[in-house]
Amino acid sequence: MQLRYNVRLYPTPGQRTALARAFGCARTVFNDGLRARQEAREQELPYLSDGDLSKRVITEAKKAPQRAWLGEVSAVVLQQALADLNAAYRNFFASLTGKRKGPKIAPPRFQSKRDRRQAIRFTKNARFQVTAGGKLRLPKIGDVPVRWSRSLPAEPSSVTVVKDAAGRYFASFVVEVCDEPLPATAAEVGIDLGLTHFAVLSDGRKIGNPRFLRRAERRLRKAQQALSRKAKGSDNRRKAMVRVARAHAGVADARRDFAHKLSTSIIRDNQAVYVEDLAVKGLARTKLAKSVHDAGWGQFTAMLAYKAARHGRTFVRIDRWFPSSKLCSECGALAGSMPLNVRTWECACGAVHDRDVNAAKNILAAGRVERLNACGGTVRPAA
Repeated sequence: MQLRYNVRLYPTPGQRTALARAFGCARTVFNDGLRARQEAREQELPYLSDGDLSKRVITEAKKAPQRAWLGEVSAVVLQQALADLNAAYRNFFASLTGKRKGPKIAPPRFQSKRDRRQAIRFTKNARFQVTAGGKLRLPKIGDVPVRWSRSLPAEPSSVTVVKDAAGRYFASFVVEVCDEPLPATAAEVGIDLGLTHFAVLSDGRKIGNPRFLRRAERRLRKAQQALSRKAKGSDNRRKAMVRVARAHAGVADARRDFAHKLSTSIIRDNQAVYVEDLAVKGLARTKLAKSVHDAGWGQFTAMLAYKAARHGRTFVRIDRWFPSSKLCSECGALAGSMPLNVRTWECACGAVHDRDVNAAKNILAAGRVERLNACGGTVRPAA
């Protein structure tokens, strides 16, 4: 399994200049390649192959006076920028022909120097390395100071240097890791995700919804108001934009940290985890869109999935149309219409249910049935 390990970089002023030059050169190669293919299509010429395009926008371009500065950065950075363009075209064509499932993908677009996020990638061919002193040595950039939160489990196959909208620099290493099975346990859990509580577990535990964005709204609003008062193109406006980006980055970092800690705890304590497959994109088009995005369900379930695969746990998604809330977990009777404002209800069998806890119990039961079915067991319960 391949995982990404992200660490914070603290480049010197000279290294920042070198990184900015590398970002600009990679962007230029990407845009030149995209422009060459668009012009070939307009002139009804054959589709430029990857090799011909690389020769035109990198090899021959370096010999031209107007593109001679491309030689000031590592050639691997330019090749990887062109590889990203080729991958974007392949995904676009696969989406057109139906080979790629999911929503339709748009064709590649030109990159702008005003994009708030810039990135370049180095592979093993670039001979990047982590020095004995813990710095990241990058070709034609130098030894960049790194703040390590943990050591890498193996030698990375590539590293992506990212500058985000808040002006922070990160290194993202791609590392091949081995599975680390956890000790087996008999516990299993069903999880009902929601907005009142972020997660309700089948054992009755309720995890509160942190609402990171809601809690930071006042600070974000004041930062955005200060930005709106600055003159366009001024240094003060640029500084205000960075302050807004840092405030949003703090919200995203807090949400990611919460999801990591909660998912790790659940995977460590349970042998099997069952979660309802929510239609997040559909819910994001309703009046609850802001709260849905703030909750970050998709990020949380993705973490559960890859951590379960790595640690030898079972992770199952339950069909989103499964009536978990209005199905009695005691007798199996299906109740009628149940609006969202109904939080507690009583079944005809006499059982009184908390809506969310009952849903989590039903998700657990449905997940066990699907797991037995996938393993060749019986689906219907015994008479």
